Amino acid sequence: MVTTPLEAELRRLAGSVPDPELPVLTLEELGVLRAVHTLGPGRVEVELSPTYTGCPAIEAMSADIERVLHEHGVPDVTVRPVLAPAWSTDDITPEGRRKLQEFGIAPPRTTHAPAGPVAVGLGPTRHTTDTAGDTTLDALVCPHCGSPDTELLSRFSSTACKALRRCLACREPFDHFKEL
Repeated sequence: MVTTPLEAELRRLAGSVPDPELPVLTLEELGVLRAVHTLGPGRVEVELSPTYTGCPAIEAMSADIERVLHEHGVPDVTVRPVLAPAWSTDDITPEGRRKLQEFGIAPPRTTHAPAGPVAVGLGPTRHTTDTAGDTTLDALVCPHCGSPDTELLSRFSSTACKALRRCLACREPFDHFKEL
């Protein structure tokens, strides 16, 4: 489907809305904004994927998108949740990952997970460098000091999307945006 210049501008506006739970990121950087379609004069439909089914922030995201597009002259805005393809942390843009790191939240590791069922497994709570000094594939780098020596304190933090970790080098706690 071809995107018109108007749809591109409306997407830019909708994408500039800050995430209500992580206002350091825009919806575009978070990767939840899927598409913007003009349906006719003054009528727009926005496709938005929640970060997980039942995400309470989807209502705030939708209201903020509607407000921004209304402020820019679009009288009829519909925000439609889209569940397929499911949102993944791989959808977070490189700029979004950079902003998370600067904000003190360890960005999710890139999973490149194939479509389909997700394997669930228990892993180690500590992530360190190996004896050669190379970071293991599981390493999470502390956003404060850059050390890969971290431990899991809680699988849940201020939101279900984040885990609480602590750096073993600088001893500072930090959020980690979990991979999905």
